[in-house]
Amino acid sequence: MFTGLVEDIGNVVSLERSAAGARLTIKSGLDGLEIGESISINGACQTVAALWARGFSCDVLAETLRATDLGRLKAGAKVNLERAIPSGGRLGGHMVNGHVDGVGTIVKIARRPFALDVAVEKDIFRYIVSKGSIALNGVSLTIGPDPARGRFEVFIIPHTWENTNLKDLRPGSRVNVEIDILAKYIEAFMRKGRGENS
Repeated sequence: MFTGLVEDIGNVVSLERSAAGARLTIKSGLDGLEIGESISINGACQTVAALWARGFSCDVLAETLRATDLGRLKAGAKVNLERAIPSGGRLGGHMVNGHVDGVGTIVKIARRPFALDVAVEKDIFRYIVSKGSIALNGVSLTIGPDPARGRFEVFIIPHTWENTNLKDLRPGSRVNVEIDILAKYIEAFMRKGRGENS
């Protein structure tokens, strides 16, 4: 479980493809990482598989490469990093599982105030609600008013803009999207209440 509050911006060293997926190696300033712990990389929950002096590696499954933008990362790309919430830690953002629901596309970027206009497919957009929570590249954000026609806006405070990779996005950039888990639970309970199986 994560909060969506980014701790560090890492730099991709390499993405080496294999039959099972890929080995992703990242340079990072995070201290105290341990093999086997969970880490959010651009909002996708991964497991630290190896450590080295200034970073770590993860084994990314083929399904994760399909469902996220991790497979498109190139050497030098900047990625948002967050370690899992420690027991008794503060939940400063919202509950972020690191299970990416899909990929959105940046339509427009505004500055002063900072804002992103994001387009998503209808299977994600149906969960988008005004002033609800959403994670983009693992960053906890609040949806702006009046989302419509497959698009929504998020406003970003200067601290978040300067301390995440959101500032590197351009129109056409792709972002990992995780909708609020509560929306998915509510939908599942309502389906069960109506006697539906899926």
